[in-house]
Amino acid sequence: MADAVIGRVAALLRQSERILFITGAGLSADSGMPVYRGVGGLYNGGGTEDGLPIEVALSGAQFARAPAVTWKYLLQIERACRGVQPNRGHEVIAGLEREKPGTWVLTQNVDGLHLRAGSRQLIEIHGRFSDLYCLHCDYRETVADYAALGDLPACPDCGGGIRPAVVLFGEMLPETALDTLQRELSVGFDLIFSVGTSSLFPYIAAPVYQASQWGMPTVEINPGDSDVSDYCQYRIRSGAAQALGEIWNAYQSLA
Repeated sequence: MADAVIGRVAALLRQSERILFITGAGLSADSGMPVYRGVGGLYNGGGTEDGLPIEVALSGAQFARAPAVTWKYLLQIERACRGVQPNRGHEVIAGLEREKPGTWVLTQNVDGLHLRAGSRQLIEIHGRFSDLYCLHCDYRETVADYAALGDLPACPDCGGGIRPAVVLFGEMLPETALDTLQRELSVGFDLIFSVGTSSLFPYIAAPVYQASQWGMPTVEINPGDSDVSDYCQYRIRSGAAQALGEIWNAYQSLA
């Protein structure tokens, strides 16, 4: 049964020119990334050593109130993820973009692994951990890791506070990313994948709901159920990297 679904999905890929991959923490988990509800499995109990729920510690309000607390957990998460490399799933998605220029990625992940794998038509809706900026001047920098940062990083130009260009809890989504998403959705897609995400956020689930309503083929790759499972025509109960690797092999065999 699984092989039959893989084959049908590969055939759909061959027929499609505009493809959207919606990816979440499950894809990065196959690279060894810890998965705490999209950030890191360090806090599955929800609490922190400061007695705050992790969603509070990593919120925009907490950063404004006490940035050292938020930076404490940003640094812990970055250390846990340091050295992680793109996996076969990231590589397959990037390879499809090279073959089919209408391929896009909408990702919740902030790890930059899609970019490192070669994806360029990329909507990083929650930002990227490696991009830092100053809250007080024009300083911007992309760093390989946070090894050189102190407990409360300061701008090397003006001495003001800096932060990563990621969406903290309670903050607005980046306008440029939202505009790009709406533009590409308005053009339309032939095929939509939901990969390794529970699809809890409305802007992540909405493209799948819309595709289902319009009769567009949809594929979910996820070991368990999600909020969009019942709306996906094809469901592959597997890890993301393994399933995408098998789909790629079947796709290549149809060439």
